[in-house]
Amino acid sequence: MTAVITCPITIPYTRFSDNSAHWFAARTLAEMLQAAHLEKAAIDGLCFSSFTLAPDTAVGLTQHLGLSLRWLDHIPMGGAAGIVALRRAVRAVEAGDARVVACVGADTNSPAAFEATLGDFSRFSQDAVWPYGAGGPNASFALLTSYYMREYGATREDFGKLCVSQRQNALSFPSALLRKPLTLEQYLNARPIADPIHLFDCVMPCAGAEGFLVMTQQRARDLGLRSVRVLSTCERHNAFADDPIQMRGGWALDRDELFARAGVRHEQIDLLQTYDDYPVISVLQMEDLGFCGKGEGPLFIREQTFTNDGTFPHNTSGGQLSCGQAGAAGGFLGMTDAVRQLTGAALGKPVVDARVALVSGFGMINYDRGLCCGATILATA
Repeated sequence: MTAVITCPITIPYTRFSDNSAHWFAARTLAEMLQAAHLEKAAIDGLCFSSFTLAPDTAVGLTQHLGLSLRWLDHIPMGGAAGIVALRRAVRAVEAGDARVVACVGADTNSPAAFEATLGDFSRFSQDAVWPYGAGGPNASFALLTSYYMREYGATREDFGKLCVSQRQNALSFPSALLRKPLTLEQYLNARPIADPIHLFDCVMPCAGAEGFLVMTQQRARDLGLRSVRVLSTCERHNAFADDPIQMRGGWALDRDELFARAGVRHEQIDLLQTYDDYPVISVLQMEDLGFCGKGEGPLFIREQTFTNDGTFPHNTSGGQLSCGQAGAAGGFLGMTDAVRQLTGAALGKPVVDARVALVSGFGMINYDRGLCCGATILATA
């Protein structure tokens, strides 16, 4: 049996919300069922990710949603959750453990909830930054960004080009919270946050949800659903643990196998979706996935437009830097938009004749590194 992805759903983001993560998950499930023309009983598998579901886990969520499942997984991997959820769901369907798996990332956002998430995120983060009066990822990514700039000669203009191009892509994407044009001058003159990080380098927390269904290709055809094939996937945790600071991720270990299994070459990738809470991590993904060599990211940036109608389309929705980061849903954003692009159902400006996409995930930053890496290559059915 061949498993496919179908019915990508985005619950429109909002800066703050009084609704719970459970509410966002329920709305996602309802819209997926409506899109698939299925009754709730047809969902017999669930893979879920959230930072704000406490005190529940995915098990407790089944009662809230009224689901009776024979396969269940909870993926606490942040920006890598969408990739890992897909891997688990495909295996469940192909093994016959479930017929239809709902993969969902959902989070709410209030000032109090966000502060609590930062305070409890990880023991490494607490030990490294809280004694200095800092909290959250800004200090961590300032460390990674400044090191990358010193080591490889990247400039703020290089990172700015990524942010500006993503904002251009977001202008036509209806769910993006930041849809005001951004110029390179505005990027460079934005207020500093944590040197060398400035305002537009930082993702904006928000509330929202993303989801998709995994089922057999035959069932998707029988239901008349547009779907995409999963050519290959990879997943790696705590890669290069001996590196003193993260300048590469697990993609560098697994990219050859990822492309070999997919049977495609780099030049056949029509669009790339990277996890982008800060621009430096997008550059690392471009390098480690093999689109350019290590340290060649700045030159690669200068040679591409990254817009949907230009060269090397990247983060076609605007990515998190323009859509906002709806918690764990941020790890699903690239997936849902890639599926839409490949099935001719783009919410924003389409990438013309897109047939193959690569989606990359990165999650769980522990001060000087992120622990979770993953990627998938998808193709039209």
